[in-house]
Amino acid sequence: MKLYSIETGRFKLDGGAMFGVVPKSIWNKLNPADENNMINMAMRCLLIEDGNRLILIDNGIGNKQDAKFFGHYYLHGDFSLEKSLAAHGFCKADITDMVLTHLHFDHCGGSIQWNNDRTKYETAFKNATYWINEKHWQEALAPNAREKASFLKENILPIMESGQLKLINEGELFHPEIDLLYTIGHTNNMMLPVVPYQNTKLIYLADAIPTTAHIPIPYVMGYDVRPLDAMNEKTNILKQAVQNNYLLFFEHDPFNEMCSVHETEKGIRMNEILTL
Repeated sequence: MKLYSIETGRFKLDGGAMFGVVPKSIWNKLNPADENNMINMAMRCLLIEDGNRLILIDNGIGNKQDAKFFGHYYLHGDFSLEKSLAAHGFCKADITDMVLTHLHFDHCGGSIQWNNDRTKYETAFKNATYWINEKHWQEALAPNAREKASFLKENILPIMESGQLKLINEGELFHPEIDLLYTIGHTNNMMLPVVPYQNTKLIYLADAIPTTAHIPIPYVMGYDVRPLDAMNEKTNILKQAVQNNYLLFFEHDPFNEMCSVHETEKGIRMNEILTL
């Protein structure tokens, strides 16, 4: 099993929303804001090559939205899904399994693209099975008012219409060696793959711990639907990582791809910064 980091692009989000109750005087030292209070964020995905399967976990924001939509998020930089796949000798048609941790637009927007005539949407990964948790899927189809702006129908409905959708329930797996952790703090039934890597495992954190700066337990996002559950889930993930020497893989950290953690007098903190 070979693992590749796939950078799909950079965008910006409000720093206060990203750090919740943590004061700007603290978080601004960790990820400095611009004049609009926006901070730089990655959209980093994970590619897993295993025999005849090529598995992609999340796919970024995509490129089908209009300029007004993208203007809210200040897309910047030279990264793209296509460039990052090509750097490792792959293209979107090679993907056999498209695994979506959850259906917020910055994690699944690349699932769907315009056709050549820009007359209708089509799946971006023609040969892939799209794996999504069933309960999360149902909630995304009828979103609550808090998350409605994050669940875009153009990212979701074309997957169902394509016939490529495979709904997965808790306790089921899309790969026999890749476990799934489920969380409800950020959004209901977000699934976090736990992937074998060298002589240990890495946890693909999605929005459970978006950056290394969010490792301290109280540092949870204003976007989380259940902040106290998010804190409890983070505690459990970090304890599991320390006990088992697991590595943490960050989807949104603009500076750090991966790290190990250890126990300190202040609690569990980042130990060594790593790359795949």
